[in-house]
Amino acid sequence: MERMSPLDSWFLHVEDDADHMHIGSVGVFEGPPPPWSELRDAIGAKLDLIPRYRQRIQRVPLRLARPVWVDDQHFQLDYHVRHTALPSPGGVEQLHLLVGRVMSQQLDRNRPLWETWFVEGLEGERWAMLSKVHHCVVDGIAGTDLLALILEEEPDALTAEPSRWQAATPPARRTLVRDALGELVTQPVGVARGAVGAVRQPGHLAAQLAAAARGAAELAGVLQPMPPSSLVGPIGPHRRYASAHASLADVKAIRKALGGTVNDVILAAVTNGYREVLLGRSELHDGTEVRSMIPVSLRSEDQRGEVNNRVTALFASLPVTIADPVERLVAVRAEMDALKGSGEAIAVATMVGATGMAPAMVVGLTLRSVTELIQRRGQRFVTTVTTNVPGPQQPRYLLGHRLLTASPYVPIGEGFRTGVAIFSYDGKLAFGVTADLDSTPDADVLAAGIEKGIAELLERV
Repeated sequence: MERMSPLDSWFLHVEDDADHMHIGSVGVFEGPPPPWSELRDAIGAKLDLIPRYRQRIQRVPLRLARPVWVDDQHFQLDYHVRHTALPSPGGVEQLHLLVGRVMSQQLDRNRPLWETWFVEGLEGERWAMLSKVHHCVVDGIAGTDLLALILEEEPDALTAEPSRWQAATPPARRTLVRDALGELVTQPVGVARGAVGAVRQPGHLAAQLAAAARGAAELAGVLQPMPPSSLVGPIGPHRRYASAHASLADVKAIRKALGGTVNDVILAAVTNGYREVLLGRSELHDGTEVRSMIPVSLRSEDQRGEVNNRVTALFASLPVTIADPVERLVAVRAEMDALKGSGEAIAVATMVGATGMAPAMVVGLTLRSVTELIQRRGQRFVTTVTTNVPGPQQPRYLLGHRLLTASPYVPIGEGFRTGVAIFSYDGKLAFGVTADLDSTPDADVLAAGIEKGIAELLERV
């Protein structure tokens, strides 16, 4: 039995019938596909390395504490590892439609919160692996680590046999209540000890408090309602998916010639994608603003491999009104440099961490109240989410088949109708565009605009 962290439980609390909080990816492999039974057993053989994939959520009676992870007594591999095929011609359009449909369905909270779909029928004798896992289990970096566990570094690597696993007996209700009450009693002691330790390091404490206070003030200024936009508004439960692709070497050449970081170049390309969408909708004018939430990893190298969330966020204004691609990159660079020097990320992490000091019932009621308020009045603080996760730069294999491309999937939430996730693998960049099915028919325009943004910068170089 393991207690959920405050951030993990937050991702669970904010989910509702329309806002599905699972992340994922779609990997395309060279074919023809291996037999279905071998693919299933290859995943089963890795589960000893990923204990969370055999665990489900157990809520604490009366919500006295955050939920715990317990072994699933009825775990069935065939429920989580699934098999399907694309209709002819099996191209990108058919694959994107399937991704959108699979991601439109919530994960069953009575079972371990993941699914893996193997997809046959891709043109060119290829096949795909579609992964889907709840955000309360992993963040983007941890999801990449999971992918690394499932795949092999060598094409001729031997596949282990699935183990004979037996679930541990779940805790009784009285045990859950006893432990929760014990935490409520000891929690103030832990806070007091932390305060004593902080007092012993006054300089460090003062710096942390100053950064958090500065970040909170800046955050309050950032989270002001923006002008109305069709990019912001209610969403439904159904998703649309598109993708864009680029060479990591090209992006690095742009960075070297024009300055900034690889992330700055990527964000400038995403900015052009939104510019193209707004132009197509006749909504681009001098006062147009697109504000993106940008997750920032707090995971140190010695925390790699942990299955959890260690992330905070920054909020960046994307300069969609700038037509010149180089000027747009300069503006993105200046914005990100300013944000890195601010305390926004510390302020967000501090606020989320503070929820761990409140009873789970209070946190749950507060989050539900805030969600209902946003649904009634609308959310106009954030336009989109943009997340960039680095992956392995060497080829990976599954049953001897090389992974050709890996495109990520990021969830969207109440109020913002699109999101862009970026994943680098084997010298390639893949941009996964998630959109609300009903309100965003032009997700492909966003994806094409991203590729155009990189091409324009490369032409200048």
